[in-house]
Amino acid sequence: MKHVIRILSLFAAALLVISCGTMSQGTSRSGGTFSGGNKTFTFYNLPETLSELQELPAANLKDPYGVAALTVAALCRYETNPEDCFAMLEWLKGSEGLTVNERMFLRDRLQGKGYKARSFFVGATPQNKYAPTEPYRIAPVSNSYSFRESGAATIYVRSSGAEDPRPIMLRKEKSSGKWFLHDIQCLGDDIRTPAN
Repeated sequence: MKHVIRILSLFAAALLVISCGTMSQGTSRSGGTFSGGNKTFTFYNLPETLSELQELPAANLKDPYGVAALTVAALCRYETNPEDCFAMLEWLKGSEGLTVNERMFLRDRLQGKGYKARSFFVGATPQNKYAPTEPYRIAPVSNSYSFRESGAATIYVRSSGAEDPRPIMLRKEKSSGKWFLHDIQCLGDDIRTPAN
């Protein structure tokens, strides 16, 4: 009987992971500070609403890599529903909120170019029109400069349409220890256009 209960528990846990997403990590740290590293986050479904985003494990906002991954996942929603995208980014920004200028910037960068957000996922290439492999995986990285400033971080995401990783700026709230989105610099420059 104990064996059956254990199997059912494992099955329930697997279903939870499939519906909410999971992550595997391999971050290098030294002396309590980040010295560069990476983590891989897997999304079995990309969030379409704020409530779906908030159900994901990384939505505890305790991990800067997780906030960067959630940012990219939220950006993917712009193509089909910009307002849902804005709602998710607004929440990820915390007390800073999403400004009018940032909304205009996102429209400028993503209108008719939804592939730019998808380009950060594993398997997306210009040749396959930036269609990522499923489940969706993203591997944010840091370097020795990412955590030099107290309460701030620069996490990088790799686009298959660009040579260098693109930055996402984050800030840490002292009172809660949570990380929040500060600046979406990963969309600054264009990437290679997808194949016809």
